[in-house]
Amino acid sequence: MSVELHQAGFAELDTRTFHDLLRLRIDVFVVEQSCAYPELDGRDVEPGTRHLWLARDGVVVAYLRILADPDGVARIGRVVVAPTARGAGLAGALLTEALAVVGDRPCVLEAQTHLVGLYAGHGFTVSGPGYVEDGIPHTPMRRNPN
Repeated sequence: MSVELHQAGFAELDTRTFHDLLRLRIDVFVVEQSCAYPELDGRDVEPGTRHLWLARDGVVVAYLRILADPDGVARIGRVVVAPTARGAGLAGALLTEALAVVGDRPCVLEAQTHLVGLYAGHGFTVSGPGYVEDGIPHTPMRRNPN
């Protein structure tokens, strides 16, 4: 089964697709990881936000979003892979595509600490002290343009 890459701004998303993206995010972050937080933070609809996802047979299996922070830095977040699709390199494939979209801008993210190695493999380095958010250790990371 092949995996299809998709990319869109909020205005380009149809209702069903946005529902499916949110469902994956909520199923993993809120339900699986037991983090009660406001998933709809208002940033999905910002003009500079890009949504990237992978679908297999029309089903969303991985997702991330790229935000345009006010200082010109790109921010990658909400990186998620469905439990049934983990271990197949989908997060890495999405990160590669995201960094192509980011281009030569600096890029930051807040990594769940157990995934620091994944992000380091894409050129990110630890940029500050770790912290705990919603009971999960996180590490800030940054990738500067080459």
